[in-house]
Amino acid sequence: MVHRLFLFLALLFLHVQVLAQGVVSAAEPRAAEAGREILREGGSASDAAMAMMLALTVVEPQSSGFGGGGFLLHQDAGTGLLQTVDGRETAPAAAMPDRFLTPEGKPMPFIEALAGGYSVGVPGNIRLMALAHEKWGKLPWARLFEPAIRLAEEGFTVSPRLSESIRRLSGLWGAFPEISALYLDESGQPLRAGATLRNPALARTLRVIAEKGPDSFYEGEIAQQVSDAVTQAPRNPVPLTLADLAAYEAKERSPICGRYRTFQVCGMGPPSSGGITVLQILGMLERFDLKAMGPRDPRSWHLIAEAMKLAYADREHWLGDADFVEVPIAGLIDPAYLRERSLLISPDKPLGRYEHGTPPGAPARTTGHAQEVPGTTHFVAVDRAGNIATMTSTVEGLFGSQLIAGGMVLNNELTDFSFVPERDGAPVANRVQPGKRPLSSMSPTIVYDQAGNPVLALGSAGGKRIIMHVAKTLIGYMDFGLPAAEAIALPNIYFGGDSTLVEQGSFLAGMTSELARLNGLVTTTALPSKVNAVERTPDGWRGAADPRGDGVALTE
Repeated sequence: MVHRLFLFLALLFLHVQVLAQGVVSAAEPRAAEAGREILREGGSASDAAMAMMLALTVVEPQSSGFGGGGFLLHQDAGTGLLQTVDGRETAPAAAMPDRFLTPEGKPMPFIEALAGGYSVGVPGNIRLMALAHEKWGKLPWARLFEPAIRLAEEGFTVSPRLSESIRRLSGLWGAFPEISALYLDESGQPLRAGATLRNPALARTLRVIAEKGPDSFYEGEIAQQVSDAVTQAPRNPVPLTLADLAAYEAKERSPICGRYRTFQVCGMGPPSSGGITVLQILGMLERFDLKAMGPRDPRSWHLIAEAMKLAYADREHWLGDADFVEVPIAGLIDPAYLRERSLLISPDKPLGRYEHGTPPGAPARTTGHAQEVPGTTHFVAVDRAGNIATMTSTVEGLFGSQLIAGGMVLNNELTDFSFVPERDGAPVANRVQPGKRPLSSMSPTIVYDQAGNPVLALGSAGGKRIIMHVAKTLIGYMDFGLPAAEAIALPNIYFGGDSTLVEQGSFLAGMTSELARLNGLVTTTALPSKVNAVERTPDGWRGAADPRGDGVALTE
């Protein structure tokens, strides 16, 4: 009897240990390993996430890093409190509404605006990290830097994805000697996959911030390097001052939450458009029985496409930095408003014209358009206590502005602003203004079950497509009942011009004729994504990573 009791208790202990294991998921294996290393030392989910952000600065410089910014959602297992941190970049004081207009008053070509000083916003990730560490950190600040410092000093093997990114962008680098010196070999050719890449300047920057704290990024030598890189840029030099850097603050924001079927879905509010637009898509789909249709029915994807186009029309018109413009947040996710918008969707034909609605409390507004290129990265961690940190981080496009300061890539986030500041004599919500944060599609998300327990945390890369990558995964999980990994693997869908875009090589690409009969013009194209997630299962938390990329999920 005693033996049986001992065996039972031993099995129970093992089961609890499994449930208590931490999990990380990131778009780059070495960053995921950095997060796992921190969890194994007893670090919190926030600690692991910040270690991954730092490591990604080294090994995924084309997509993210602390030369850029991000958004963080944190779920506290003890208090049940969900909090968000906005580390989005800000426009420097010299950035005026006409920044991206030519002398003739026309918007600049995107590629001319991207490369050089015009596009650089004040980086926010180190201030975000400092706030997160103050609130939820367990390990010493400097310990979180160690994996990234090792990678920068000792070097790492260049992945095929990084090598291809270097090849694609190196044609811009003739005027940019610092980035050329880092990512081209001695003969001036892009570093090949398998080469070893060391970044001693970045290692030194990391050591300074680790030893002196976050203020050392925004003041002193590192701040001067950032300022010099922008104000003395070989292309589009423009002021970004020490005062701009010193004034930067990461901000706590209220999460954006809404019900979908039996779940609650929470995301990031403005200046992210992710939380609102995801909830709009879901809200417009709620009256349709997607579960009965299933993922292999083209009717499901027709409905998803229609809700997507209507939600993005609202996004373009209404959303911007709520510190600068009035955003009707409550009205945009109001169930009655979403039902009204949903009634525009026919189950068997396209609407054709996808115009913004007028939500309750809406101010007068004109529509602006901004370009977001598909860069960015996402990572998520759950620690032994069940705390969750899910963060999307970016330098915007591949290698951001193409400028280097202290070994790090500086962002091109200001190109996320609308280039045209006025339409029809009225200001555009997402126009450039000093101190303002550009609108973003980053969509870190946490899902809760009917009892209020967190069951899924996720996010993605992909520019404006981020919202759809996340929404599709949520539909796969909540409507189709798929595990996170299978939901992520569902076909990607987006839109362009008059066409619905579906992922080439996917099962949906084999249904284009059926989908076209319902939805109009359909085009198959490459729609890559990097979704990373963790989900709660009966055996504890389990990670998932997008099969389209290099990402991995690791258990502590």
